[in-house]
Amino acid sequence: MAGQRLRDSGGLKSARWFRNLVAVILLFVLLWFLLDALERELQRAEEQAVALVLSQLRSALVVKGAEVMLDQHASLAEQEGINPFELMTHQWANYAGQCGGDRPEPGVWCFRERTQKETVKPGRGWLIYNPKQPMSIQSRQTEGDEPLAWKVETQFSDRNGNGQREKNERLTGLRMVPVSLTERSANASSEALR
Repeated sequence: MAGQRLRDSGGLKSARWFRNLVAVILLFVLLWFLLDALERELQRAEEQAVALVLSQLRSALVVKGAEVMLDQHASLAEQEGINPFELMTHQWANYAGQCGGDRPEPGVWCFRERTQKETVKPGRGWLIYNPKQPMSIQSRQTEGDEPLAWKVETQFSDRNGNGQREKNERLTGLRMVPVSLTERSANASSEALR
């Protein structure tokens, strides 16, 4: 009888150990799915925040474009490359102003001025956002360490549909367009914006 109880006791210990192992494994699997869902929600929230900021900046550009068109002494072409954050009266917590280094901190916007030539008007450049994680915004997929960039340019009535502005096509407003922020493209964009 005593041997029978020892075998039963050893079997009970093995069964408890196995149940605890299964419970811990299930807990880790559930935790894995929970963390994955949390990461997706954080990514979605960041994408929506960026889309909201871009929407508000575009609205400010529409107003600025209308003001410039009503002003007899101003032209839309002079507004290319401006900092759209300066058109807003709202103080943004995640807007750092002028870009200090190579790129802003993750989750922060900044404005990088062009400074290659002395003939360039001050305050012209690119709006830059450094995402905290990989994201997709306006059909642009990026890795977490790639900053996104936009520039302000004039919009025109493209009558022939070729995407190029001819002399007979008038300017109709201001818009933000995405640009690729590589060293060569930044210099090429800088030359094109002059």
